[in-house]
Amino acid sequence: MARRVAIVGAGWAGLACAVELADAGIAVDVFEASRTLGGRARAVELDGLSVDNGQHILVGAYRETLRLIAKVGAGRTALARFPLHLEFPREFRLAAPALPLPATLSLGWALLTAQGLDFHDKLAALRFLRALGKIRFRLPSDIPASRLIANQPPRLRRFLWGPLCLAALNTPIREASAQVFLNVLRDTLAANRSAADLLLPATDLSSLFPEPAARFIEVRGGKVHRATRIDSLESLAEYDHRVLAVAPWHLTQLAPELALHGIATQPIATIYLHYPETVRLAFPMLGLGNGHGQWVFDRGLLGGPAGLLAVVISGAGPWQALDHVQLGWAIHRQLVPLLPGIVMPKKIRVIEEKRATFACTPNLVRPSAATNSPNLWLAGDYVAGDYPATLEGAVRSGIAVAGSILSS
Repeated sequence: MARRVAIVGAGWAGLACAVELADAGIAVDVFEASRTLGGRARAVELDGLSVDNGQHILVGAYRETLRLIAKVGAGRTALARFPLHLEFPREFRLAAPALPLPATLSLGWALLTAQGLDFHDKLAALRFLRALGKIRFRLPSDIPASRLIANQPPRLRRFLWGPLCLAALNTPIREASAQVFLNVLRDTLAANRSAADLLLPATDLSSLFPEPAARFIEVRGGKVHRATRIDSLESLAEYDHRVLAVAPWHLTQLAPELALHGIATQPIATIYLHYPETVRLAFPMLGLGNGHGQWVFDRGLLGGPAGLLAVVISGAGPWQALDHVQLGWAIHRQLVPLLPGIVMPKKIRVIEEKRATFACTPNLVRPSAATNSPNLWLAGDYVAGDYPATLEGAVRSGIAVAGSILSS
């Protein structure tokens, strides 16, 4: 069994790997260039408030992420759980029942009672999912997701399949991988009822898993080295195994032979608007139309300050031509019809992650966790796997590397 393991990067993949190894009695050293843990899903200080560099959604199907969150003792109140609820106010609403029904009955109920769809739309959605089940959610060859749903009615494409694909893959549907989208549908809508539940963080992302994970690791003899940048692998020569759990563009400096050139990236912007405390949404997460913003979250309903809304924009688009001031006011104007009588926000702040995720395109060749260098591993949401660039994809990657190290 390995004596010492170095993990470069304290994002969700690196910490998942470290937690599994520490739990097995391995002394791990985690090196993180930042003082804040979590990588591209972390807390940031904004005008004295602890918020996130991007709003993330978890779902009940994220079984490995939920297992590790429980293992490190983050607490049951760290996530607010809701049955599947997709709503574009005054246009579309789909809500799963709270009853513990089988997946097919729960989804059927949600579709049959959906608002904003006619009978033809509902029947088309049920037939579509049934057809996907017959092929076990596997395509003979990958195609753009837009082709997969091309024959679905316009309102289903606009309010159901399109938003789900963009939210899951962070890639415009005309460019997104249909097969990876099907992987997500297979594990959520087509699994048990709770698999499609929405789990919205009721704390900042660093407190949800990275910080409890660091404590878990250090109690078991490991060490998390904050504000410690590793510039070359030579400084880690003393370790039995080395895990590079960094964003793919950092590989060029750390290990030039592992540099990836075929993986494009996609941005995410999160716009925080702080309104008076009386401003609140009907549900913690609502869809947006007719503008740049795609989803709005009420942080006041999720344990944050009352009146704080977070609007998310996933993927490249026309919004990138605006500066942050212009974008912030454009988002405010988009919210006005949703909240009649809304006053001007007290503050607007924009956090833009220009390379938030990889572009999840058809037939994308993603690297293996194992490399040609002995005892050198890659971990991250971009490493080969079923999932797109999600927290679950990152966590599963870290767990897989830990398993390989323990069995080596």
